[in-house]
Amino acid sequence: MSVNPLSLFDILSRDQDALLADWLAAQSAAQSRRDKLNEAEIRRASREFLAALTQALPKSADTRTEAWNDVRDLLAELSDSRASQGYSPSETATFVLSLKQPAFERLRAGIADTAVLGEQMWQATQIIDALALFTMEAYQKSREGVIQRQQQELMELSTPVVQLWQDILALPLIGTLDSGRTQIVMESLLEKIVATSASIAIIDITGVPTVDTLVAQHLMKTVAAARLMGADCIISGIRPQIAQTIVHLGVDLSQVTTKSSLADAFLVALQRTGSRIEGRKTDR
Repeated sequence: MSVNPLSLFDILSRDQDALLADWLAAQSAAQSRRDKLNEAEIRRASREFLAALTQALPKSADTRTEAWNDVRDLLAELSDSRASQGYSPSETATFVLSLKQPAFERLRAGIADTAVLGEQMWQATQIIDALALFTMEAYQKSREGVIQRQQQELMELSTPVVQLWQDILALPLIGTLDSGRTQIVMESLLEKIVATSASIAIIDITGVPTVDTLVAQHLMKTVAAARLMGADCIISGIRPQIAQTIVHLGVDLSQVTTKSSLADAFLVALQRTGSRIEGRKTDR
């Protein structure tokens, strides 16, 4: 991009405070949700951006060069912050794009020649649009990171391992089992087995909507991993539909104790550990 943006540099250098005030007003007018706005934070970010922009402009008009590192770093930090705060893509891009109006007004006021004005406005447009595009790309990466972290946290929360009794653990599964979630299930169960020295682990699939070959394989891997750690597994929540599906698929669960309910599996686990629950006596 062979550009000489001296006019834009001039208005940034000599009129930065007034430009900042107009730019902040433009940002405020463009925002539809006031609850997210932190005026002090936006003012700080805007001032730092203008300062970095003033430093970069005389060195190069290509925003991809090293001269623009500080500008790109500021925009990446802002995009990451806004992605985590729940800003929309348009709200994030507005931070840069809203600079056009106050900048163009000063260009029009300072350049009488329409040809020169058109050239300078086009050069300023290229720079601002390039920075806005970079901001959107940074926002998208940050947002994807936020979504991945949330998915990871949800998977961890959806696979709790609880201790029902001495030596007895329960792992209630809800939702679909895939390879990624199976890995988390295994890690959570094995860590709990080590921490409690449990000898029985009940894997309850009441909340698993369907069991296909892949889900059955994941269950068997979890059972095998638990056995290697010295704990036997009982699978509960085998509904009639799931039983028919397992038989139809030819999945061999003969080496695993299965029960229709968690309560039944718990009674079996108590028997294996030599424990029992006695009913409470009532006075008559």
